[in-house]
Amino acid sequence: MERVTPRLKSIFTLPAFVILVAVSAQGLLGAGPKSGTKAAEEAGAILFRDKGCTHCHGVGGIGTKKAPSLVDLRKNKLWTPAKITDQILNGGQKMPPFSDSVTDAEAAQLLAYLRAKHRPEPALAPPEP
Repeated sequence: MERVTPRLKSIFTLPAFVILVAVSAQGLLGAGPKSGTKAAEEAGAILFRDKGCTHCHGVGGIGTKKAPSLVDLRKNKLWTPAKITDQILNGGQKMPPFSDSVTDAEAAQLLAYLRAKHRPEPALAPPEP
């Protein structure tokens, strides 16, 4: 009986340990900056640049011939946070959907950037190798 007890103890603690590590890693890796914070706004600025939003909407969202300006989006009462997020993920009108390349967390960061009172400038893009 003494030989069985240590084995049972290790069997029950290993799964608990694995679950604890998995949950901790998810919290550290998947969460990203909390939406509505300066960190989320800065992350959104980088995503806006790196995900190609500037290709259609221009640098800082000033608008181009391809897509409208997003500069005053935060003041437009018709564009609620839910509607903006839906537009990013599912597209609409002439905008294609980006749910295949933008996660929900990234959409929240883009939303934070687009609704920021003072939009941060993204850091310079790293040089391509």
